[in-house]
Amino acid sequence: MTTPLRIALVVGSTREGRFGPTVARWFETVAAARGDLELTVADLADADLPAHWTTELSPRGRAFVERLAGADAYVVLTPEYNHSFPASLKQAIDIAGHVWRRKPVGFVSYGGLSGGLRAVEQLRPVFAELHATTLRETVSFHQFPFDETGTPHDNDTAARAATVLLDDLHWWGNALRTARRHDEALSETV
Repeated sequence: MTTPLRIALVVGSTREGRFGPTVARWFETVAAARGDLELTVADLADADLPAHWTTELSPRGRAFVERLAGADAYVVLTPEYNHSFPASLKQAIDIAGHVWRRKPVGFVSYGGLSGGLRAVEQLRPVFAELHATTLRETVSFHQFPFDETGTPHDNDTAARAATVLLDDLHWWGNALRTARRHDEALSETV
């Protein structure tokens, strides 16, 4: 039996009144229907990360980075602010720098006419620099198309997009996890 893939869903906004938790709850529901992965939420609003780069983190900041380090793969949930991603997300990516290495990153985005896709495109080279593999498939929500229960108006289409993303993340996550284990085994024999 294959070990379930451990995925960290990074909620990338800390703004008051943010829409991210609504999207995160929906994505958690889609992911929970699968038996081949375990999803944990890593919310930046709970991370207590400093505004400047440092290796000295609060207990909540250390727990946030440890949650990321324990994952085999990531889904970054980002809004689009001013055609880009939030500064709080960049700070978290930089502080947790080493944890992304040789792991896949998928994206769920929201906001405005582009549905957050401009933010995603700016995140790709950031993760490439950290030796992470970003996935082509994304889930994108334009103009906040959710009803009062937190369900997308076109839930079938959104759920299909999330399934394609999770399928791809599962494939890459397992492939890279196997490769990392192989490299670890080789380094132990040297």
